[in-house]
Amino acid sequence: MPTGIFYAQGVKANVIFFDNKPASKTPWTREVWIYDFRTNIHFTLKTQQMKYDDLKDFVECYNPHKRFKRKETERFKKFSYDEIISRDKTNLDIFWLKDESLGDMDNLPEPDILAQEIIDNIEAGLSSFKEIVDSLNGRDK
Repeated sequence: MPTGIFYAQGVKANVIFFDNKPASKTPWTREVWIYDFRTNIHFTLKTQQMKYDDLKDFVECYNPHKRFKRKETERFKKFSYDEIISRDKTNLDIFWLKDESLGDMDNLPEPDILAQEIIDNIEAGLSSFKEIVDSLNGRDK
């Protein structure tokens, strides 16, 4: 999920859907479908809010009623269990789309969006650090 859609500053999130299955010695998972809804997508809480229409493509791709007929798209890709388990630390932070803002200086987001993203990230880091300090000092919330 892109930054700018939650009220807490700088929050980044992955949304994962699982089927509830009984425990097994062998993994139930054979493949994982991933929809990249963060690369080259920007939202803000005030000027460019995320709307339901922004999720239409995801809903169409994910469609649980037709999950065995899913097709890959530019943003929706399938990864096998073996591909995922072979990743360093079995990391699920998988991306494949090129971030246009990193390679094309002419297509950077507007300065106010970049500045707000920087502020959000700094505030999120500061908040996390304060929570760590509070925890170390025995002031858990």
